[in-house]
Amino acid sequence: METLESELTCPICLELFEDPLLLPCAHSLCFNCAHRILVSHCSSNKPLESISAFQCPTCRYVITLNHRGLEGLKRNVTLQNIIHRFQKASVSGPNSPSESRRAPGLSGGHRPYSSSGGGSSGSHSARSSPAQPSSHQHTATMSLEHRISCQFCEQDPPREAVKTCVTCEVSYCDRCLRATHPNKKPFTSHRLVEPVHDAHMRGLTCLEHENEKVNMYCIVDDQLICALCKLVGRHREHQVSSLSERFDKLKAFQVSPGRVSDAVMEASKTGVVQTLENNLTNLVKRNSELENQMAKLIQICQQVEVNTAMHEAKLVEECDELVEIIRQRKQIIAVKIKESKVMKLRKLAQQMANCRQCLERSRALITQAEHSLKENDHARFLQTARNVAERVAMATASSQVLIPDVNLNEAFDNFALDFSREKKILEGLDYLTAPSPPSIRDELCTASHDTITVHWTSEDEFSVTSYELQYTIYTGQTNFISLYNSVDSWMIVPNIKQNHYTVHGLQSGTRYVFFVKAINQAGSRNSDPARLKTNSQPFKLDPKTAHKKLRLSNDCLTMEKDESSLKKSHTPERFSSTGSYGAAGSVFMDSGCHYWEVLLGASTWYAVGVAYKSAPKNEWSGKNSSSWEMLVEASHQLRRLGVLLDYDNNSLSFYDAMNSQHLHTFEVSFLLPVAPTFMIWNKSVMILSGLPVPDFVDCPEEHQEGMTTLCRQQESPYVSGMKGCH
Repeated sequence: METLESELTCPICLELFEDPLLLPCAHSLCFNCAHRILVSHCSSNKPLESISAFQCPTCRYVITLNHRGLEGLKRNVTLQNIIHRFQKASVSGPNSPSESRRAPGLSGGHRPYSSSGGGSSGSHSARSSPAQPSSHQHTATMSLEHRISCQFCEQDPPREAVKTCVTCEVSYCDRCLRATHPNKKPFTSHRLVEPVHDAHMRGLTCLEHENEKVNMYCIVDDQLICALCKLVGRHREHQVSSLSERFDKLKAFQVSPGRVSDAVMEASKTGVVQTLENNLTNLVKRNSELENQMAKLIQICQQVEVNTAMHEAKLVEECDELVEIIRQRKQIIAVKIKESKVMKLRKLAQQMANCRQCLERSRALITQAEHSLKENDHARFLQTARNVAERVAMATASSQVLIPDVNLNEAFDNFALDFSREKKILEGLDYLTAPSPPSIRDELCTASHDTITVHWTSEDEFSVTSYELQYTIYTGQTNFISLYNSVDSWMIVPNIKQNHYTVHGLQSGTRYVFFVKAINQAGSRNSDPARLKTNSQPFKLDPKTAHKKLRLSNDCLTMEKDESSLKKSHTPERFSSTGSYGAAGSVFMDSGCHYWEVLLGASTWYAVGVAYKSAPKNEWSGKNSSSWEMLVEASHQLRRLGVLLDYDNNSLSFYDAMNSQHLHTFEVSFLLPVAPTFMIWNKSVMILSGLPVPDFVDCPEEHQEGMTTLCRQQESPYVSGMKGCH
């Protein structure tokens, strides 16, 4: 209904059309609005009657007026009637009769308007006594939910139409039909049918031939065409069909999609219906998504309104509190000023009283002295002069005592009101926002085998109340958002005041994911995730497992064959094979990723690997299902062998640490903890443990590719001078 109303709205007054004019450009305009346009072009030297043209407000087409002015333009009677019906439907409400009930189509066999005496079906001859509808027809007509009104009646409401002239494209009541269509040419050639709605009466016009209605369908171009297009246009060689035939085929496919027929094949060939259905499905889905998105946006808008009102109320409350604090402080300081004034004036009054008393005494002494000096009687002068002189001398000597000191601080001029700092603070008042996301500084972070120290920076450091550190073991997920939302085992360290923190008790050789959250009263924001790893588990050679012909260094990091070494007692943990001499590491590893290196001497053979605790000690390691070893020949130019145990990913890899080259990889499904093992035939080796995993082996894709390739070579006894034994 709203869409229809927009189509019936004048572009000038934005109200429903009133007395609409039909412009030559096919747009409409209220008569009064058109008059106002002409009036706007008037001036003192250009009267209204002299204006001969104006522009259509919709398309800017220039409308030329004849000598009659606006009266020379046609009235849009059809549009006026539509507006009238629309207004009636709007007043009657949603329960009013619907206008959507279809009237009979033009091709539905309606009889032209003629008299009961017969006559031509297409003329108005002998229609002086028009046939009235039968009782059955009248009942059917009256049963329509919305009757078709005459479009030519001037009375309100218009009478019911009895015929529609297809030529004029207007519906008439009996009286208007007699007045407008007399029984003479050219009206005898007009085609009259039963009353129909405008939408069914007016057909589509051809895009290439003006005023020609489409009546064919070009199958080649999938386009509606007129008869001229087929006769003289570019479609004259194309295959065409009637509109009804094409309509039936497409409808047959749409109504019965499961029936395989020629119509289905034809529709499949053109793809019109299928494309339409697919596009319609996508459009409906898209509309549903847009509606959901719109609902979310509306919800957010509502939340914005609520939050804004809350913040505005909070602003008023906070500012009122500040004003109240200032008012209270003003009163307190004013009272202090008054009290200080009273105290200082009291002191000054006391000092003035003392000065007045001293002044009176001094004046009395001066008067007495002057009187003595004027005494001419020798006896009297001698009697009083000495006493007066002593009193004057005494007063002069004690003048500093007699004259009280004046305290200049009592003038209250050392008092100042300086609120510049507070003013700057008030000028900086603003609403608080959540701090910017902090940034984890990977280059500053450090790690040991069981600790990681995380460093970060924040652009809004002064607005941050505290930080929160979250971390968990990295499971290999590349989508950190999904990881953040799905993992329940996040460890949280709250209320951190510095921009760094050391996490203890971590697993050795394990990669972790860290987030840092900056928090203040307005909210919080997370940093980007950082993947940090602990170093490998440090270990030494275990003396209890060393072969009795091996000598270990004091730091248990070097082992050397020594035939003259002291006899050691035999224990189940000690290596006891003949021809090779081994020792195990001091730790067993059951998780994580660990890396160590072996500095090779000049021994004939070396064997480096891992083994279960239950692996036999009286035979070469790698010859059983409980140990895995890499055999190295002395002739090979290898000075530093790197070993990477990725327990969680079931792999044991060996590298030339000096040349950053991958040598060999075992795929092992570890079931028990394993310990590093080392065997020599002669000379010595030195181990370096607790190392971080080097960058050249820290690439999962490269590692996986090398593992897949080299594990296929395990059947060969030697790999570039080395042998993988199991």
